[in-house]
Amino acid sequence: MRRRIAPLVAVAALAAVLLAGCSLGAGDSSEPAPGTGTSNGAPVEGGAPADDEAVTDQGVAAPQDRAVVTTGYMSITVDDPIAGASDAAALANGAGGRVDSRTETPGTDTQPASASLVLRIPADELDGVIDDLRKLGEVNSVSLNASDVTQQQQDLDARITALTASVNRLLALLDEADTTADLIAIESELSTRQAELDSLTQQRDWLADQVDYSTITVDLITEDVAPSAVPGDFWSGLVAGWNALLGFLSWIAVALGVLLPWIGALLVVAGIITAIVVLATRRNRHPAA
Repeated sequence: MRRRIAPLVAVAALAAVLLAGCSLGAGDSSEPAPGTGTSNGAPVEGGAPADDEAVTDQGVAAPQDRAVVTTGYMSITVDDPIAGASDAAALANGAGGRVDSRTETPGTDTQPASASLVLRIPADELDGVIDDLRKLGEVNSVSLNASDVTQQQQDLDARITALTASVNRLLALLDEADTTADLIAIESELSTRQAELDSLTQQRDWLADQVDYSTITVDLITEDVAPSAVPGDFWSGLVAGWNALLGFLSWIAVALGVLLPWIGALLVVAGIITAIVVLATRRNRHPAA
């Protein structure tokens, strides 16, 4: 009798776990009713502060630390962008950060030198690093953007906690399963829940990295040393006009070089057609004579 009841108990427990898992998404995203005890910022019974508030020594509720993702951009004019890129990377590493990407373009006769870096700076060291970056040269522009992701982080934590409990319950059921059908059903659901848990954990880790390390894109440029395109006096205008004329003639020569083979081919075809027409005309006149 006990053997017959055991599979029924396992199936009932599995069904309960499945129903609980299906309600995770809806339960986590729903907003609590006003005045009820929650862990998402609403007051709990008895007037106690919510989880995202802390009670100070004076009994005043203070907001908990927020999770903020900070991104920024800086453009700096320096004498040597390549050397400046090395200095900027050293500043990031010295503050405990890192360089995610670095691009350097040496100067040539046709373009000035430049460099671009994506720096990851610890959030609490960002202001100091920006001040040090300003000392590299003349700052052209600075922009910072802060995004509050506290709610997103709390939602991920809640979903991960619920999924972890669900996975643990499925593992316990897996040890108690007596039939092959129960084993297959539990293992299938366990695989799905574990994959969801791993995905959410990766999202939380990525979000935590974005919060802990601010992302700053730094462009280092130098003044363009190319001569001005607008003539400044009569002689420079004369030189510019002469150069333009030479450029035009050079373009005409190139165009003629491209068209010459086609013109020759067309002349040959036209000559053949003309010869055929002349021969046909002579033959028509000869019988008439």
